[in-house]
Amino acid sequence: MGFRDDDRAVAVRDIVAGQLPDYRIGTVALLGEGEDNLAYEVNGELIVRFTKEPDPESRAARVTDEAALLGAVAKISPLPVPEPCFRVPEQGCLAYFELPGRPLIDLPATQRSARVRPIAAELGRFLAALHAAPVDRMADLVGTDDEPKELWLAEATETYETVADAVPHGHRAAVEAFLGTTPPADRYGLVFSHNDLGMEHVLVEPVSGTVTGVIDWSDAAIVDPAYDFGLVYRDLGPAALDTALDNYRPDAHDVRAIRARAAFYARCSVLEDMAYGLEHGLHKYLGKSLTALTWLYPPRVPPPL
Repeated sequence: MGFRDDDRAVAVRDIVAGQLPDYRIGTVALLGEGEDNLAYEVNGELIVRFTKEPDPESRAARVTDEAALLGAVAKISPLPVPEPCFRVPEQGCLAYFELPGRPLIDLPATQRSARVRPIAAELGRFLAALHAAPVDRMADLVGTDDEPKELWLAEATETYETVADAVPHGHRAAVEAFLGTTPPADRYGLVFSHNDLGMEHVLVEPVSGTVTGVIDWSDAAIVDPAYDFGLVYRDLGPAALDTALDNYRPDAHDVRAIRARAAFYARCSVLEDMAYGLEHGLHKYLGKSLTALTWLYPPRVPPPL
């Protein structure tokens, strides 16, 4: 953002006052910081986010492109998405009012498990709508992200070396066996998708479990249709994957092949999430990853003597 940490809240106030002169500013609080963005919350309702891209032209382009993307997604998504209320491209700033609900990752595991099927059903219908969007039109707004599966496996192997000590002994043989396999090689058509549909980006009403929105579209791309299903499987389990696929469009894609590739992506990405949780001390990420090992890498039972 171009200023010291102590000045950031003041700068946020100045930006909001300049863009929304009739908006009364009370509190300004740091909401979170990731690898790509820094976000503040104003009055507990307005998100003011800054990209950490250092190059001025790239920084401005990212903000302009994301605002255009969110506008396009709002027209096709059956679930609410953030809608920008202002942007300051030269400062890498994009602002929008918070959607209702809490990130699914913030709910206790028992609450999540009790609501898995209805949540997964909504996510399946959500992915069906995104994947039906004309690829050529969406390609004007996002890039393509379709790395070779061999690269996925190589990166997962490197990641495992950094997290192996945190993987319970009972799961290690299954992880190591997977890392030694040949990845799926089936062909598929690419689609537009969120491309980061982890449960930290799915908002729900805590009591009913109704999905109230999907946030963080910075990774949206033209991708393998199985990838976001893999994240649903990773974070919510086998029943969620079954339900999401049941509410998808089985006539348009080979569901059996999607299921196999989804499992591949889930097994790779859970190691990445473990590494992220360990590196940044994020217990929610580490905890959900350890839970997911029970269905992604079940302990091997020795054959009877």
